[in-house]
Formats: sequence, structure tokens, C-alpha cells
Amino acid sequence: MAHTSTPGASSSKFFQELHAALQGILPGEWRYFPSLGSTNDEALAWASAGAPDFSLVIADEQTRGRGRMGRSWFTPPGAALAFSLILRPEPAERDRIGLFSGLGALALVDALQPAGVAAQIKWPNDVLINGKKVAGILVETVWSGMEVESVILGIGVNVSPESVPPPEGLNYPATCVHAEGQNRLSRVALLQLLLQAVLKRRTQLSLDIFLRDWEAALAFRGEPVQVWLGQEQIVLGRILGLETDGSLRLGLPDGSAQVIHFGEVHLRPDR
Repeated sequence: MAHTSTPGASSSKFFQELHAALQGILPGEWRYFPSLGSTNDEALAWASAGAPDFSLVIADEQTRGRGRMGRSWFTPPGAALAFSLILRPEPAERDRIGLFSGLGALALVDALQPAGVAAQIKWPNDVLINGKKVAGILVETVWSGMEVESVILGIGVNVSPESVPPPEGLNYPATCVHAEGQNRLSRVALLQLLLQAVLKRRTQLSLDIFLRDWEAALAFRGEPVQVWLGQEQIVLGRILGLETDGSLRLGLPDGSAQVIHFGEVHLRPDR
């Protein structure tokens, strides 16, 4: 396992903790930055330059962190997890690219269990605790011709209270792991658990248990929700479950069902 870092990074406590924690659990390489614009941007560039499978970009602080649909992601130093994994899909995984969105969210649900947290997934890739957002996942792909060459799995987790954005900057209620958990996990301990969970869940992408566990973790399942498609179209219905590609199956008021595919989707409880 190789690693690189920016000048002066090796002297930081967080870097030293990472160095010890990642020994033996990270198949690829890793890069650490005390401060970085976006871990996904760095990972996309590194993937294009040949980074090996399961390589990690992690930062103590993000100054231009990106969420879905161009939203910014708040990552102050010393308070949150902000990292991106570079995954190079095997041929069999290329037929299941849609499931990579659930991979990060489901792995985080697994990783939070030792903290005494029962998290849920707000489809497609936000993670909630007690109905409040604690994490977001941004999945981006690098293509080579008609095939996906790599998947960038960007994950941001609010760990301590300082990581929660001010209310005026929120478009959905937010919380942090330390405010909700019975056992206080450090950022590095949570990262260890999360990486191990991603490794395990990745082996299950072709198995029924993956979709079954993702469905079981869905927030608002069976409840009325609003699904915004783009900026104007709103679909009202009840969450029934998932399709085999990870798309959402919604029960409409007239008794029919509609499949909601990935894209510019806002999902909120209809209350």
C-alpha cells in the first residue's frame, strides 16, 4: 500500500492516525490532504492517470466539496469524514453500475451499527439518522469509449457537531454521528469500519442480499412521499421498493406503479 500527501501533512495527528489505521485494510493506494477543494475532483484526475482499484483520496477539510446536482458540501477541518474511493469495476460489475450508488450508503448503514445507530437510506444515496441527514454520497464515473473505466464513490459524513451546517444553509434537516450515537466513534474508526463494509458489500453486488438489505434500509418505505423530477414535475406516491438496477419503485394513488430512475431527483416525505 502506497500513500502520498501534501507538504507538511505527515506531521498532522489525523495523518498519523490514518497511516496506522489503513495498514492492511486498503487494497489500493491513498492520498491525504490537510485541505482540498474536492476529494472527488482529485479522485477523478487520479483515476484518469491510472490509480489502482480501491484507491482513496481523503481530506481533513474540503473548501469546494460537491454534493448531488451541483450543491456544495460543508466540510470544516477536524469535524467530518470527506473522502473518495476509486473503484475499477470488473466486467461482471459493469452491468450493475446503478448499484454502486447504494454501495456507499448501505456500507455506511453497516458501519454505523457499532455506534448504536440505526441509519436509513433516503434514495438514492443520502443517509439519515432519525429523519435527519448525516451523510451524502456522490457517485461519478470515468468512461473509456462505451465502457465505465472507473467509479468514484465520494462520501461525506457529519461526525461531530461542528460538521453540521448552519440552519440557514440547509435544504434538509441535518445531524451528526456524535449527536445520535450511543458510542462515540472517531473519524478514523468510522473510516475503518466503512472501508471494510464497502469491501464486503461490493462482493454482494450480484447477490439478492444486496438489494434486500438496501430495501430494508430505505427511509419512508410504505409512506407517502414527493419525488421531484427536475425542477418542476412532482410525483406523489408510496415507496414500494427497488428494481434490480437500484431504481425506485413508487406506488401511485391510482394503484399503478412508476419506476423512478437515477438523475435529478428530490425525494421528501409528503407530510
